[in-house]
Amino acid sequence: EQGLQLLELGGSVEEDCIRIARCFEATRQRCCRLEQDGRRAREQLARVEAERAALEVKLKHARNQVEVEMKKRHRAEAELEKQERKLQLVLELVMREPWGNEALSREQCSVLSALAGRRLGTALAPVRRSSAADESCQSLLSHSDISYDRTEDDVVRG
Repeated sequence: EQGLQLLELGGSVEEDCIRIARCFEATRQRCCRLEQDGRRAREQLARVEAERAALEVKLKHARNQVEVEMKKRHRAEAELEKQERKLQLVLELVMREPWGNEALSREQCSVLSALAGRRLGTALAPVRRSSAADESCQSLLSHSDISYDRTEDDVVRG
């Protein structure tokens, strides 16, 4: 009877060992899949980090270019205002001088009068030219509309 019990016990132990071996094999295969998934995720993370770093460099260059262009625009606007003020003063002088009307033809006087009337109506105020392209781009180029935080440039990510 004990022999039969051992044989029966031996048979169930063998089946238990086979079941355990199958569980270990399934667990090993699962671990291999997870390891491959982890490797792919690390590779993807490395690619994304490299892309992010490249985009940050592009962003920094773009910000610098915007800053340079804004400075150029401010200088050009200041020069434009300066030249328009000079034109206003010249037109005012020519129109007020008695010799101005005598030295100029009627056509020249009417052109100057038209210019003076349009410009001198806003004397001492800067004249701002406006075009469809200027108006459509104004919000894109206006320094007051551009707000970006440079603190992110200096943040070291770990």
